[in-house]
Amino acid sequence: MKKVTIFVSLLLVAAFLLAACGGGATETTEAPEAPPTEVAAEPFKVAVVMPSSISDLAFSQSMYDALVAIQNEMGAENFEFVYTDGMFVVDDAAAAIRDYASQGYNLVIAHGSQYGSSLVEIAPDFPETSFAHGTTVDTFTDQGITNVFAYEARSEEGGYVNGVMAALLSASNIIGVVGPIETGDAKLYVDGFKAGVLATKPDAQVNVNWTGSFSDVALASEAAQTHVNAGADALTGTAQMVVGAVGVAKEKGVAWFATQSNQESLAPEIVVASQVYKWDVVLKQIIDLINQGTLGGQSFVIDLENKGEVIEYNAGYALPEDVKAAAEAAIQGIIDGTITPLP
Repeated sequence: MKKVTIFVSLLLVAAFLLAACGGGATETTEAPEAPPTEVAAEPFKVAVVMPSSISDLAFSQSMYDALVAIQNEMGAENFEFVYTDGMFVVDDAAAAIRDYASQGYNLVIAHGSQYGSSLVEIAPDFPETSFAHGTTVDTFTDQGITNVFAYEARSEEGGYVNGVMAALLSASNIIGVVGPIETGDAKLYVDGFKAGVLATKPDAQVNVNWTGSFSDVALASEAAQTHVNAGADALTGTAQMVVGAVGVAKEKGVAWFATQSNQESLAPEIVVASQVYKWDVVLKQIIDLINQGTLGGQSFVIDLENKGEVIEYNAGYALPEDVKAAAEAAIQGIIDGTITPLP
């Protein structure tokens, strides 16, 4: 009996030792799977070539400001842009456009209708890159090119509104216009401004001087001085050169009406209002199309109705309420179609 008891005790000890050493069945707990690593989406990348400075308070700054607005809306991590400004020489601009295209930007903007012929040569060499240019409606699809967008400004609309105000503020009934080259949004603006003046005061005299240059500040100054000498007490003009004309208006105390960008900082005491281009209205549409796989072939416009053009009144200028009311009525009339800015 004693031997049996010892044997049973030995079996119990052996069983205990086996369990202690891991013998028998055991449960295994698997480590949790690591979450998949998120791959950050690539930002949308834009490059733009512009004829003048991004601080010109005119054509080039209007595009720069639009790109900044889009970046602020989308976030710098989702939208990046670079620029080359001061490209008045078309051959230099073409070289910059081609260089940007070769770097793989999603969109290359040639901000100037003078760059159109360059895009005809460059765009076919980069079929996976989208290009855009303005102000024009030409996308070159008739030449078999499918990766170019176009954009333009219905600048005659804000021109008409500015003309209404100029007519009401003018005591001499003589109003001067300093234009660059008679083409594109410059011509539209001047024609609309003149129409607004004459619709308000049919007996007013609108003198237009085309300098033949977008950039010659000295010529713009001379043209403005000629208008003042002829009795003009209100002036307007368009393109990068107008800083010269605004300088004359400031010196002579003559009311100034701006377009393309807000120019009140140049002379807050005489700038009445500015038609401001908001290119982001059309750029966002172009970006959406590119993201959906459409690389070109469409043209876009900014106008008062889609708020791609806005009239910004200078709070520092004592604009009579009846003049502002007339301007607001003109804006609404253009939007609802009761006023046609161009005759």
